[in-house]
Amino acid sequence: MIDVASFKDYRPNSNEMLSEALKGLLATPKTLPCKYFYDEKGSDLFQQICQLPEYYPTRTETLLLQSIAGEVAELIGPACQMIEYGSGSSEKMHIILEALIKPESFTAVDISKEHLLSVTKALSNEFPKLKVHAVSADFVYPFSVPEMIGHGLRVGFFPGSTIGNFTRDGAIDFLRGTREVVGPSGAMLIGLDLKKDERILHAAYNDSQGVTAAFNMNLLTRLNSELGATFNLNEFCHEAFYNSEIGRVEMHLKSLSEQTVQLGPKTISFKKNETIHTENSYKYGIDEFIELAKCAGYKTLKSWSDKDNLFGIYFLQGIS
Repeated sequence: MIDVASFKDYRPNSNEMLSEALKGLLATPKTLPCKYFYDEKGSDLFQQICQLPEYYPTRTETLLLQSIAGEVAELIGPACQMIEYGSGSSEKMHIILEALIKPESFTAVDISKEHLLSVTKALSNEFPKLKVHAVSADFVYPFSVPEMIGHGLRVGFFPGSTIGNFTRDGAIDFLRGTREVVGPSGAMLIGLDLKKDERILHAAYNDSQGVTAAFNMNLLTRLNSELGATFNLNEFCHEAFYNSEIGRVEMHLKSLSEQTVQLGPKTISFKKNETIHTENSYKYGIDEFIELAKCAGYKTLKSWSDKDNLFGIYFLQGIS
C-alpha cells in the first residue's frame, strides 16, 4: 500500500527557481539547471523521448535489466528497502520489484510531484504488500527518507544514466551523499551510458521528430509561464553535440538573434548564436566508472553490459 501520510515535498519554490535561473542566465557562459526540465509536460516529453528509435539508452537498459534481474535479486536478498532516485515512470523499478525476494518497502524520489504521485499509486496497487513512499525532491540536495520497513539491505536505484548529468567530481559527491541514505553497508544499483561512436550519440540527442528539442525548449516555456519571463520561443533553437575532449554530450538553447529577455527584476541580453547550456550527459568507460565509484567509497560487486557495449549497469556496495 502507499502511505499517503508519508508523502514529503522538498521541491524548490518559485523564489528558489527564480534565484537559480537568474544566477545561471547572468553568468558567463549562460546556464539553466536541468532539473527544471521535469514539470508535468517535461516528464511526458521525456517519456516520448524514451520511445524514439534513435534514443537507445532506455530500451537497452530495460532489456539488460530484464536479463539480469534474477542476479540482482540474489545480490540484494530478501526483505530489502528500495529507494529510486529520479523515479520518473518507475518502469525499470517495476522490473526489479518483480524479481526481488519479498521486498518490504519502496521510496520513490522525483522532482515532478504530479508524475510521482501517479506512479507510486499505480505501483502500490500492483504490489499491495509493498510499503510505498513518495518524496518530491531535488535529490541533489539533502532530503529525509520516511521510516522504511524491512530488515534486509537498503538499496538505492539510479537508472537512466542520470548520474551522467553530474560532472565527474559532482558524481563522486552525489555517490558519497547516497551512503548517508542507504547506510554504510548499503548498496547502489546504477545504470550508465557508455562511451561509443559519436554518430550514435548525435542521433540520440537530435531526433528526427524534434521531441528532444521540445523537451529542451520546455525550460523556456516554464520560465515564461511560472516566472513571467519574456522569452520569444521562435528566437531560440535546440542544439546538442558530443564534446569528445570532456567525454560528454552537451545540450544548449541557442539564441537566433541579438535580443533581450526580462526575467524578474533583471534584463538579460543575448548575442546572436549565444547559448544557454542546459544539460550535460557524461559517458564513461566501464573501468572508468568503477574507479569513480571507488573514490566515493563504493566497491563494484558486479557489472553488466549489453552485447554492443552501449550501456552498463553496476551493483555497488559501501566499503566499510
